[in-house]
Amino acid sequence: MKFALFISVLLLNAAAHAAPPCPPLLNHTVKDIDGEPRNLCAYAGKVILVVNTASNCGYTGQYKGLQGLYEKYGKQGLVVLGFPANDFGGQEPGGNAVIKDFCETNYQVDFPMFTKVGVVVHNANPFHEDLARATGERPAWNFHKYLIDRSGMRVMSFPSRVDPESVEMVQAIETLLKARSGTHKLTLREP
Repeated sequence: MKFALFISVLLLNAAAHAAPPCPPLLNHTVKDIDGEPRNLCAYAGKVILVVNTASNCGYTGQYKGLQGLYEKYGKQGLVVLGFPANDFGGQEPGGNAVIKDFCETNYQVDFPMFTKVGVVVHNANPFHEDLARATGERPAWNFHKYLIDRSGMRVMSFPSRVDPESVEMVQAIETLLKARSGTHKLTLREP
């Protein structure tokens, strides 16, 4: 009897510490900035800020605010994911190594960065395509932001002009960080 109780406690403890299930929105494998495949399911249970970035844009200074958010809220469960894109004005012409060096040298970026991708309608990678369907909004320029709740079921969209450290963005992040689990169902809209 004691052995069965012991096994039950072990199983309950293991279940309590198991990784959260992967929501469909995050069920994508993408390459990080070094070319290594990364499954976005690893970020399930976190509040995720997804940003299409560029090194030669008027909004490039937002890297500083993105890094600041990551440093301030990372321990509370926020992760920033940077996706360089060259879709707008050719403002991200460099290769992945150049982009990585630029971000680390100029903005001390240490949040996850991924290989250069497309984000516009005829060039969007599958993850950004799902984000666009979920929100009904596509990036119109560099530094468009998608904020995903812990459940991976609720997604908000913020245009490039919304600064990462703006009151609007910080309030949205803090609200999602306080919510332990999402109660909204994600409905992917058709493009």
